[in-house]
Amino acid sequence: MEKVAFSPFSITVHGQLVEYKRPVVMGILNVTADSFYDGGRHNDPSAMLDHARWLLSEGADIIDVGAVSTRPGAMLLPPDEEARRLAEAVRLLRAEMPGTVLSVDTCYAMPARAAVEAGADIVNDISGGQFDTDMYHTVSDLQVPYIMMHTRGTPENMQQHTDYDDIVDNLVKYFSARIDELYTLGIKDLWLDPGFGFAKTVAQNHELLMRLDELSTLFREPILVGMSRKSMIYKPLNITPEEALNGTIALDALALERGARIVRVHDPRPALETIKLMFPEY
Repeated sequence: MEKVAFSPFSITVHGQLVEYKRPVVMGILNVTADSFYDGGRHNDPSAMLDHARWLLSEGADIIDVGAVSTRPGAMLLPPDEEARRLAEAVRLLRAEMPGTVLSVDTCYAMPARAAVEAGADIVNDISGGQFDTDMYHTVSDLQVPYIMMHTRGTPENMQQHTDYDDIVDNLVKYFSARIDELYTLGIKDLWLDPGFGFAKTVAQNHELLMRLDELSTLFREPILVGMSRKSMIYKPLNITPEEALNGTIALDALALERGARIVRVHDPRPALETIKLMFPEY
């Protein structure tokens, strides 16, 4: 088999250059009551800190903090309530782990600003700017890296929007239409997330994974994948999310082989071990 190549990349967080010479492991920290896998487990400040420390000890390079569930069928919080929750979580994490790169998972400008002002480094937007017209300008004003994901509709109705003539062609058009605008606004660090599980059927998720190299070769921006314990794994295997770690490892390896440079996971150690085996020189 041909050796898998990796292109190192960097981002600027609060004026400091952070370089990544191997694929990045982003650990998921949900401070929500209804996330599909770990909802309610980390709401308490002590439990949240314990889990954040565990993520780092298991090899996470970045902690991605979410205060709202975006699983299919979920209702989004009002932006002011989400802003309060996110800012509280980020302040607590930043005080305890000052050198950790923190990302915040939000699709509204108000929580994004509140979280960055509380100490967050990256804005991770599942809507790609579709849910809040102020998001692009806010991220530009804050001068933080931005993760733009592909989706259609809202978490409440996105599984009613899965009609694509060609799913990869649709994603290419979606990202291409937005990238120039973001750079024109002055956003310097941009990652792309194809949005596995968002407005896509199980079959479409797998087609997108098999064709991920079409995106990674076309766009210079790093590709982030988030498949951890999702239905594209547990439904075909007729198992639960709790049983879907093996499948997560397998699909993350396929994504890395096809050019993904960031994996967003609940379980950092298996992801890091996969990366070390696939990219031993790093």
